[in-house]
Amino acid sequence: MPEGDTIFRTARALRRALAGRVVTRFESALPGLTRVHEDTPIVGRTIDSVEPRGKHLLFAFSGDLFLRTHLRMNGLWGIYRPNELWRPSRQRILIATHNAVAVGFSIPVAEFLTARTLARHKQLSTLGPDLAAEQFAPADALERLGTRRDEAIADALLDQRAMAGIGNVFKSEVLFVAGVNPFARTGGLTDDELGRVVNVARRLLRANAWDRPHGEWAGRRRTTTNSLSPQKALWVYGRAGQPCRRCGTTILSRKTGLHARVTYWCPTCQPVEPVGAPKPPD
Repeated sequence: MPEGDTIFRTARALRRALAGRVVTRFESALPGLTRVHEDTPIVGRTIDSVEPRGKHLLFAFSGDLFLRTHLRMNGLWGIYRPNELWRPSRQRILIATHNAVAVGFSIPVAEFLTARTLARHKQLSTLGPDLAAEQFAPADALERLGTRRDEAIADALLDQRAMAGIGNVFKSEVLFVAGVNPFARTGGLTDDELGRVVNVARRLLRANAWDRPHGEWAGRRRTTTNSLSPQKALWVYGRAGQPCRRCGTTILSRKTGLHARVTYWCPTCQPVEPVGAPKPPD
């Protein structure tokens, strides 16, 4: 599922393929985008940049026009060479230049913005520090997390207004590596524990922020364990009922939060009342 690392890699792949080039073809199955294209054509504009904003992608076109997309759970972008074939069944957006064709599949959220509406955009303007970005302000992230004292830390990490980029996979993985119980109240954690969570989140997302070669899907298998085996890529996510890779205790899972997202954790490595700093994973 797309999280901050996936968006970072996707933006970089799209930027390499499209930035600085003129749009030769634009199509969309989304009525809102089609109406804008009919009124102010996208064809003929230059793609100035493609940048990640947390879990959002932002295409900048010449002539004060921006395209914001959010992949949610199932959206993705594919990059193809001209005349290369792809399955059009889930195609929602197509942006072509003379050199490449970018196709957005199952894109659920997309809108055109101007510089003015972009600056006032409710979701984008309230995003917390982007964990995958080159520049990151840990003090700002800690301050934002501190305002969510009554929330479980697992729920607080999913709030993009605290730190942008964490989704359900990284939520569980970050808390395991940091040795923090996911249901601990954020306000009950020490400064050292909160700082460890922020540092681990930054490290894991950045470690996964790279892309695949041109022509392939802009993504790869996510890993938090540094294992080369696909079967050992993650510590706890999706492993309920299996032994912890570190201590052998059975991994537990529970649905929590407003949207009943599943959280995975090891009750031994992530005790309810943490006792000192955890031993770093091998």
